[in-house]
Amino acid sequence: MSPQLPWDRALLRAPLDWWEERGAFLKDGVLALVLALLAFVPTLSNIGAQIGDLPERSASVLSVGLIVAQTLPLAARRRWPAGCLAVVAGAFAAYQALGFATTFGSLGLYLALYSAGAHEVRFRHGLVGVVSAGYAVLALVLDRLGSPQGIADYLAFYLTLAAFWLVGSTVRTRRAGEEQRRRLAAEVAAAAERARIAGELHDVVTHHVTAMVVQADAAQFQLTSAPDKAGEGLSAVSDTGRRALTELRYLLGVLEATGESASADPARADRAPTLGRLGDLVEQARRSGQPVEFSEQGERRAQSVDVELAAYRVVQEALTNAMKHAAGQTTRVLVRHGEERIEIKVTTDGPTASPGAAPAVRKPDPAGGRGLAGLRARARMVDGELEAGPRPEGGFEVHATIPSKPASE
Repeated sequence: MSPQLPWDRALLRAPLDWWEERGAFLKDGVLALVLALLAFVPTLSNIGAQIGDLPERSASVLSVGLIVAQTLPLAARRRWPAGCLAVVAGAFAAYQALGFATTFGSLGLYLALYSAGAHEVRFRHGLVGVVSAGYAVLALVLDRLGSPQGIADYLAFYLTLAAFWLVGSTVRTRRAGEEQRRRLAAEVAAAAERARIAGELHDVVTHHVTAMVVQADAAQFQLTSAPDKAGEGLSAVSDTGRRALTELRYLLGVLEATGESASADPARADRAPTLGRLGDLVEQARRSGQPVEFSEQGERRAQSVDVELAAYRVVQEALTNAMKHAAGQTTRVLVRHGEERIEIKVTTDGPTASPGAAPAVRKPDPAGGRGLAGLRARARMVDGELEAGPRPEGGFEVHATIPSKPASE
């Protein structure tokens, strides 16, 4: 056996691809034309729809015209299904009443019924009533003309016609259900994407803007109390603004690109929020006047993008809350790198609770406090957990556990 050449499959596939790209009107037109031609093939004359069984009349120009009327209108079976069924059914009724011989083209009635059930939208119930009434009239006419068929025969043929309609109607219902599921899935995906973008913007903007506000307030105070240090405060504001722009550019770049291209871009990788950049967050908080102690335990390993980003955002949000709600209080950031998980603990000191008193509670965030809720959702997305709340001895603690997913995996 000779090996199959690679281009053989391409040559066979090309016509199929071309046909799939054609419009419905062309495809239905070819189907109607083929059915019309097959209607004049003698060997297929015994295959078709037949109900009258009247004395057979010889073929004529009229019979040819009725055969054509039962087949060629199928070219519009999807564009105008009701009109197609009306023409085909009328031609079929006339053909049966005149007693012409059975023809393969009469199968066009079945196709027209299926197409009306599958594609007609506005006049479905009215069309069913009209077709049923028309069939009843045809049965009466055939009986008057001497047809040997009985009530059971007419009923059986009617049920056959109804079966083709129901098959088409079932296909239409299934397609509508699939379309609705696709639409709902798209809406859910769009809502999830909007929530993700909102969370990213919240994490980036809130943190840096909070730092800039604190730094600007400090610089304004230093203008009168320590003019020589005011420049340092303004420089910190400028540096924080540049960091914000850098992170926003990175975020916009990721949103515009796919995950693969975003991660493969060295320029974006240099700006990506990662575990290795936690020191920058700590330094920024310190320059804003927040005393921060930072420590890492264990060996840091490169993690997957979602794990790196989740860990970075936990520390970022915790420091932001500390600067907003516990300015000047000591904040401790501990990152523990384990074999199976990364543990992050950020604690902020506060007034010590007296014995028997309820623990101190932070003031609610006037903006709605969506930061911690977003962090919990982000942690769940990477199969992690996050707990946050006031400590019995005073202050506040954010504790996150994120499963380790090395980048090599």
